[in-house]
Amino acid sequence: MSLKAYQTTQKANESKSQTEYRLFADVTRDLLAAENMSKLDRKLHDALHWNRQLWSTLATDCAVEGNMLPKQLRASIISISIWVSKYSSRVARGEEDIKALIDINRNIMEGLSAQAQNNVSEAKETPVTTGNNYSV
Repeated sequence: MSLKAYQTTQKANESKSQTEYRLFADVTRDLLAAENMSKLDRKLHDALHWNRQLWSTLATDCAVEGNMLPKQLRASIISISIWVSKYSSRVARGEEDIKALIDINRNIMEGLSAQAQNNVSEAKETPVTTGNNYSV
Protein backbone atom coordinates (compact mmCIF):
# COMPACT_ATOMS: atom_id res chain seq x y z
CA MET A 1 0.00 0.00 0.00
CA SER A 2 1.37 3.41 -0.88
CA LEU A 3 1.96 6.05 1.77
CA LYS A 4 -0.73 8.27 0.25
CA ALA A 5 -3.31 5.45 0.35
CA TYR A 6 -2.35 4.69 3.95
CA GLN A 7 -2.71 8.34 4.95
CA THR A 8 -6.10 8.58 3.22
CA THR A 9 -7.33 5.46 5.05
CA GLN A 10 -5.95 6.76 8.34
CA LYS A 11 -7.71 10.11 7.94
CA ALA A 12 -11.01 8.39 7.07
CA ASN A 13 -10.85 6.43 10.33
CA GLU A 14 -9.99 9.36 12.61
CA SER A 15 -12.40 10.70 15.18
CA LYS A 16 -13.28 14.38 15.02
CA SER A 17 -10.95 15.18 17.93
CA GLN A 18 -8.11 13.21 16.27
CA THR A 19 -8.59 15.18 13.06
CA GLU A 20 -8.63 18.47 14.98
CA TYR A 21 -5.50 17.43 16.89
CA ARG A 22 -3.69 16.53 13.65
CA LEU A 23 -4.66 19.87 12.11
CA PHE A 24 -3.50 21.82 15.16
CA ALA A 25 -0.24 19.83 15.11
CA ASP A 26 0.37 20.68 11.45
CA VAL A 27 -0.39 24.38 11.94
CA THR A 28 1.67 24.59 15.13
CA ARG A 29 4.60 22.86 13.43
CA ASP A 30 4.58 25.64 10.82
CA LEU A 31 4.41 28.30 13.54
CA LEU A 32 7.39 26.69 15.29
CA ALA A 33 9.33 26.65 12.03
CA ALA A 34 8.59 30.36 11.59
CA GLU A 35 9.45 31.28 15.18
CA ASN A 36 12.82 32.91 14.46
CA MET A 37 12.07 34.26 11.00
CA SER A 38 12.15 37.89 10.00
CA LYS A 39 8.84 39.71 9.88
CA LEU A 40 9.50 40.06 6.16
CA ASP A 41 9.76 36.29 5.58
CA ARG A 42 6.88 34.89 3.53
CA LYS A 43 6.93 31.62 5.50
CA LEU A 44 6.14 33.52 8.70
CA HIS A 45 3.16 35.19 7.08
CA ASP A 46 1.97 31.91 5.56
CA ALA A 47 2.12 30.21 8.98
CA LEU A 48 0.25 33.11 10.60
CA HIS A 49 -2.37 33.03 7.85
CA TRP A 50 -2.92 29.28 8.19
CA ASN A 51 -3.29 29.64 11.96
CA ARG A 52 -5.80 32.47 11.49
CA GLN A 53 -7.75 30.35 9.02
CA LEU A 54 -7.88 27.47 11.48
CA TRP A 55 -9.17 29.68 14.28
CA SER A 56 -11.59 31.52 12.00
CA THR A 57 -13.04 28.19 10.84
CA LEU A 58 -13.48 27.06 14.44
CA ALA A 59 -15.18 30.35 15.34
CA THR A 60 -17.50 30.13 12.34
CA ASP A 61 -18.42 26.57 13.28
CA CYS A 62 -19.13 27.67 16.86
CA ALA A 63 -21.42 30.45 15.64
CA VAL A 64 -23.57 28.10 13.58
CA GLU A 65 -26.96 27.32 15.06
CA GLY A 66 -27.12 23.69 16.05
CA ASN A 67 -23.49 23.44 17.17
CA MET A 68 -23.54 20.87 19.97
CA LEU A 69 -20.73 22.34 22.07
CA PRO A 70 -21.73 24.05 25.31
CA LYS A 71 -22.55 27.73 24.83
CA GLN A 72 -19.72 28.94 27.12
CA LEU A 73 -17.13 26.83 25.27
CA ARG A 74 -18.32 28.14 21.91
CA ALA A 75 -18.06 31.71 23.22
CA SER A 76 -14.53 31.03 24.48
CA ILE A 77 -13.44 29.62 21.12
CA ILE A 78 -14.85 32.65 19.32
CA SER A 79 -13.05 34.98 21.75
CA ILE A 80 -9.76 33.15 21.27
CA SER A 81 -10.22 33.35 17.50
CA ILE A 82 -10.63 37.13 17.68
CA TRP A 83 -7.55 37.40 19.90
CA VAL A 84 -5.52 35.15 17.55
CA SER A 85 -6.42 37.35 14.59
CA LYS A 86 -5.44 40.60 16.33
CA TYR A 87 -2.31 39.15 17.92
CA SER A 88 -1.20 37.62 14.60
CA SER A 89 -1.25 41.08 13.04
CA ARG A 90 1.07 42.33 15.79
CA VAL A 91 3.39 39.35 15.23
CA ALA A 92 3.43 40.08 11.48
CA ARG A 93 4.46 43.68 12.21
CA GLY A 94 7.22 42.49 14.54
CA GLU A 95 5.53 43.95 17.62
CA GLU A 96 4.89 40.62 19.38
CA ASP A 97 6.47 37.19 19.62
CA ILE A 98 4.89 34.17 17.93
CA LYS A 99 5.37 32.05 21.09
CA ALA A 100 1.95 32.96 22.54
CA LEU A 101 0.21 31.59 19.44
CA ILE A 102 2.21 28.38 19.72
CA ASP A 103 1.32 28.08 23.42
CA ILE A 104 -2.41 28.54 22.76
CA ASN A 105 -2.37 25.84 20.08
CA ARG A 106 -0.41 23.46 22.31
CA ASN A 107 -2.94 23.97 25.11
CA ILE A 108 -5.77 23.11 22.72
CA MET A 109 -3.84 20.06 21.53
CA GLU A 110 -3.46 18.86 25.13
CA GLY A 111 -7.21 19.16 25.62
CA LEU A 112 -7.93 17.32 22.38
CA SER A 113 -5.49 14.58 23.32
CA ALA A 114 -7.14 14.12 26.72
CA GLN A 115 -10.57 14.06 25.07
CA ALA A 116 -9.44 11.41 22.57
CA GLN A 117 -8.02 9.26 25.39
CA ASN A 118 -11.28 9.57 27.33
CA ASN A 119 -13.20 8.48 24.22
CA VAL A 120 -10.94 5.43 23.83
CA SER A 121 -11.39 4.52 27.50
CA GLU A 122 -15.17 4.83 27.22
CA ALA A 123 -15.19 2.70 24.08
CA LYS A 124 -13.21 -0.05 25.84
CA GLU A 125 -15.65 -0.04 28.75
CA THR A 126 -18.73 -0.28 26.52
CA PRO A 127 -19.34 -3.90 25.49
CA VAL A 128 -19.97 -4.54 21.83
CA THR A 129 -23.10 -6.59 21.32
CA THR A 130 -23.83 -8.90 18.46
CA GLY A 131 -27.22 -9.56 16.94
CA ASN A 132 -27.71 -12.51 19.29
CA ASN A 133 -27.41 -10.42 22.50
CA TYR A 134 -23.95 -11.73 23.39
CA SER A 135 -21.31 -9.25 24.46
CA VAL A 136 -17.99 -9.41 22.71
